[in-house]
Amino acid sequence: MQKLNAYLKLRGRLLGRQLREVGWLRLLLLAPFLLMAGSKALAALAPHPVGRWAVPALVLAGLSSAHRQRADLQFLTTANPNFRPWLAMEYALLALPIALPLLVMGAYASAGLTLLLAPLAAWAGAASAGRSTRQRPRSLFRSEAFEWVSGMRATWAWLLWPGLLAVAVWQKATPLGPLLALGIWLLVVLGSYGIPEPLTMLTLQGSNAPMVLRRRLLLGLGYAGLTAVPFIWLLGCTGGLGAGLAVGLAWLGLVALIILTKYAFYPNGLQIRISQALLIAITFTLPGHPAYLPLLLVAAGGLWWQGQRRLRQVLGGETMRGET
Repeated sequence: MQKLNAYLKLRGRLLGRQLREVGWLRLLLLAPFLLMAGSKALAALAPHPVGRWAVPALVLAGLSSAHRQRADLQFLTTANPNFRPWLAMEYALLALPIALPLLVMGAYASAGLTLLLAPLAAWAGAASAGRSTRQRPRSLFRSEAFEWVSGMRATWAWLLWPGLLAVAVWQKATPLGPLLALGIWLLVVLGSYGIPEPLTMLTLQGSNAPMVLRRRLLLGLGYAGLTAVPFIWLLGCTGGLGAGLAVGLAWLGLVALIILTKYAFYPNGLQIRISQALLIAITFTLPGHPAYLPLLLVAAGGLWWQGQRRLRQVLGGETMRGET
């Protein structure tokens, strides 16, 4: 128990340091939008007889994605081979702010399942862990789409996509099934684009910043679109072709903003993930507001400009070091 308390205190100090690194201005922007987005999502899902069961799955998917990206897993393994119960307690505490509103809304079973499933993320494998290159099966994705190669290599990801498709087909009588499947799949894509790749991998794409950014964007959107097509088609069959296309375009637009955010803040992983979280929170909080579309267009233009500027800095610096 003493070791667990010491670990939780250490995580609390680390969280405080990371929040200071993010800065008070970003926190003031992020916190209200995250609260509003979370409140709207829970208010929509909790009363629904099927939607309330999606909350535990979303929490587990989000925590598993974050867990696999942790940089301290190897250290924890060395410090204490039985460290996973520590992480399980941490993830249960993180799920508590979601489970409590569900209890207040009367979704008791969903709240309990959320608290039961959240700790299971502690037993997910690390993103860098796995078999050697010779033992790994050949990826269906092109090697230059390294986010998809590494992100989809994990067994749980390969099982998740057909599982989501099966649930969407099962619930095809209502648009909620395909919509939830797209939402969970977006978390998987977000996890793949939340980790900055090493600069050596980026320089293989070339030194022309606009061309590199355009290539990364087109590759990401291409694979995202291919994996989302079945869900969009099911949504179109239920809610109409127009609704399916609208949701599909909006989903791909959000993926594009996630990719642009990655390179706008490259290579600071914490700023990338915080900015992506803020982007998603704003996207799900403001629909219907008159400023929604102009805000997204301004954000897209700003991220495109900042992404090119950042890539010019890092690629130009690497080129100059190579020449010397």
